[in-house]
Amino acid sequence: MTREPDLAMLAGKLLFSLQQELFDTLAEQGHPDVRPRHGAVLAYLDPQGTRATDLAQRSGQHKQIVGTIVDELEKLGYVRRAPDPADRRAKLVVPTEHGIDEITKARAILAAIENRHREEMGGEAYAAFKEAFHQLVRRQRRWRDAEGK
Repeated sequence: MTREPDLAMLAGKLLFSLQQELFDTLAEQGHPDVRPRHGAVLAYLDPQGTRATDLAQRSGQHKQIVGTIVDELEKLGYVRRAPDPADRRAKLVVPTEHGIDEITKARAILAAIENRHREEMGGEAYAAFKEAFHQLVRRQRRWRDAEGK
């Protein structure tokens, strides 16, 4: 018996397919060592640097996980740690030139993927899909509040 894929299955298939195209293309463009987990830092990093606590909050990851990813990215040459001028006790995670190149290329690749889907689906249909998807994400994120958790 074949059943219709549920929302989680569809979202997972979309995510994995997007990641596959993104990271394969990044590898072809000079960034073979970045992995999907690195997106928890690189996708949320400000050019002037961002505190790890802010990266954790933006990405929805635990601070310890973000710290481990920052360590990996620092070893790979994508980020560096620098003192936060606003608080000497804090550190900023700052993208290196190599990191900025990866972030720029990743954003361009993702924009090209979106443009391809927009063209294939039609502008109105794609805009409606994306708005509905945004609404679903917002509603799903509220489940914890609705349950009093």
